[in-house]
Amino acid sequence: MTDNKTTNSPYHPPSGTVSESTHGGVVMSTIRHRIVAVSVLMAFSLYLDRVCLGEIVKSDSFNGDVKLSKDEIGSILGSFFFTYALFQVPAGWISDRFGARRMLTGYILAWSALTALTGFMTSSSGLLLTRLGCGIAQAGAYPTSNAIVRRWTRLEQRGVANSLISFGGRLGGTLAPFLTTMLILYIGGWRQTLWLYGVVGILIAIGYWWTVRDRPAEHPDCDSAEQDDIGPLTDDHRPELKDILTLLGACCTSRSLWLNSLSQFSINIGWAFLITWLPTYLKESKGLSETRGAVMVTIVLATGMLGQLIGGWATDRSVRRFGLRRGRVLPISVACTIAGISYLCCPFIDSVWGIVACCAMVSLMTDVGNPSVWGFMQDVGGRNTGAIFGWANMWGNFGASVSAIMVPILLRYGAEDGSGQTLVFMVCASAFFVAAVAALGMDATKPLKAGR
Repeated sequence: MTDNKTTNSPYHPPSGTVSESTHGGVVMSTIRHRIVAVSVLMAFSLYLDRVCLGEIVKSDSFNGDVKLSKDEIGSILGSFFFTYALFQVPAGWISDRFGARRMLTGYILAWSALTALTGFMTSSSGLLLTRLGCGIAQAGAYPTSNAIVRRWTRLEQRGVANSLISFGGRLGGTLAPFLTTMLILYIGGWRQTLWLYGVVGILIAIGYWWTVRDRPAEHPDCDSAEQDDIGPLTDDHRPELKDILTLLGACCTSRSLWLNSLSQFSINIGWAFLITWLPTYLKESKGLSETRGAVMVTIVLATGMLGQLIGGWATDRSVRRFGLRRGRVLPISVACTIAGISYLCCPFIDSVWGIVACCAMVSLMTDVGNPSVWGFMQDVGGRNTGAIFGWANMWGNFGASVSAIMVPILLRYGAEDGSGQTLVFMVCASAFFVAAVAALGMDATKPLKAGR
C-alpha cells in the first residue's frame, strides 16, 4: 500500500512505473548511474583518508618515529571530527549556493592534499593541524553529495542511491585498517602510505569533475527522456545570502531536526569507537599483532557494508509499507536498539572473536539505519538539503569527537578497579538507546521552510 504523502511529495511528481532504462517505451540515457558511481569513489576516498590514522597511530612504524601519549593521540583523532562537525553547515550551504560539482571537487582535492601533507609531520602539533584541516575539507563531502542525489534520483529511489554511496564510504573505511597495515609494511612506512592515499584522492577529484553536473539538464549526455524520468524539483533555486538567518532559524526551531541531530550525535558516540580505538583495544587488551588486529577490524567494518545495502532496501520498503512518517524512522530505531544490546554483551565476553562479533553487529546495525537518516534529511531539506544535512551531520560528528576523546578518560577513571573497558562499552550502548528513542519523534512529512 502506497502512502499519498510519498507519491505526492513536493520534491518529485508521481513517476508511475517507468523503468530505469526506458521512458514511455523509449530507450534513455542512464547518466544518473555514472553520478552515483563516481560518488561512491568519492566516499571511498573520504573514509580511506579518515579511518587510516586510527590504524597508523598504533603501528610500530609510527610509534618508532613520533612519540605521543594516549591523550595526545585521542586529541588528534578527535580533532578531525570536531572541525568536520563545525564546518558541516557552512560547507553544505556554500555547495547549495555555488554548485555541488565545483565545490565537492575542491573539497576532494583539499582533503587529499592534506592527507599527503600529514605524512610530512614530525610532531603532535603538526599532526593536529593537518587533521583539523582535513576535517574542514571533508565537512562538505556528504552534504554536497546528498544534494546531488536529491537532484538526480526520484524520492522512492533515494534510499538505494544513498546506500550505495554510503557503501563506498564504508568500503574505504573497511579496507583502510588492513590496506594501511600492508602498505606500511611493504612500501616503507606510514609516511609513504599517506602520500599514496593523497595521490589516489587527487585522481578521484579529477574523475568527479569530469563526470558530475549539478542538475540533469546541465549534463550534455543526459537526454530528455532521462530528465523526464527523474522529474523536476519544485524547490531548486539557489539559496540567497539573505536566507541564512531564516535557514538557521528553521534549524533551531525544528523539533524533528533536533531529534535527528540528537540521534546522530548518539549514534556516532557508539560507532566512532570502531574506527578510532578498537584497533588499539585489540592490540593492547587482547594482545593481537598489528596484522591480526587489522584483519579483525576489517571484518567488523566489512559487516557494516552489508548493512548499507540492507538499509537502502529497508528504508524504501518501509516508506512504501508504512508511509513517510513512520517508514523513515522505524529502521533507525530498530537498528539502534540492536546495536546497543550488542555493546551491552561485550563486557561479559572473554573471547576475542566474541567481541569482534558484537562489534560487527554494531557496525551492521549502524549502517542499516544510515540510509534512513540520509533519506530523512533529503525529505525535509528542499533546496537547502546540503545545509540541512550539514546541520544534522555536524551534531553527529560532535558525537564522534566526544567518543575519541572520552575513551582514554573512561579508561583512566576505571583503572583502579579494572572497570575502564566496561565503562566504555556501557556508554556506547547507552548512546545507541538514546538514538533509538529520539528517532521515533522525527517527522519526514514536514519540510523545513527556509527562505522563499
